[in-house]
Amino acid sequence: MPGDGGQNSEIDQFDQRILEVLSADGRISVTDLAVKIGLSKTPCQMRMKRLISEGYIQGFTAIINPSKLQLEHIAFAEVKLSNTQEEALQKFNAAVRKIKEVEECHMIAGRFDYLLKIRTRDIRRYREVLGERISNLPYVANTSTNVAMQTVKENGGGIAGRISGD
Repeated sequence: MPGDGGQNSEIDQFDQRILEVLSADGRISVTDLAVKIGLSKTPCQMRMKRLISEGYIQGFTAIINPSKLQLEHIAFAEVKLSNTQEEALQKFNAAVRKIKEVEECHMIAGRFDYLLKIRTRDIRRYREVLGERISNLPYVANTSTNVAMQTVKENGGGIAGRISGD
């Protein structure tokens, strides 16, 4: 089953190239993909389907321009929990997933427990999300905020440049 941690087949240079091209352009046609990687259409399509079924490709998505939606304010909240036993972590994880403004949530090994990337229209809305939602998540002891002044790199191809192990 994809994503279950089970055994996947080995990927070769063609599979790696498919992943690289698709991560840069998920809308490319199978015909154009086949040309770019040097295979005919049918084997390319079969490889792509296998990569999907084995979980190497988790899905395809559109990259939305946040400024067009007036969602340019990015803050990173460091969250320290009062309890880090498994049950507390699971409750926090389930609750944080429900906050639409939280784009990313990472458990961190360090001086705090979680790092959240929060996107809002402005600092006022961020303050509301922090005060009304994030601070009230299960087991939150305290938070600290860092505000992004400029985004230098975001969604920069993901792992595309690292697939081949270079």
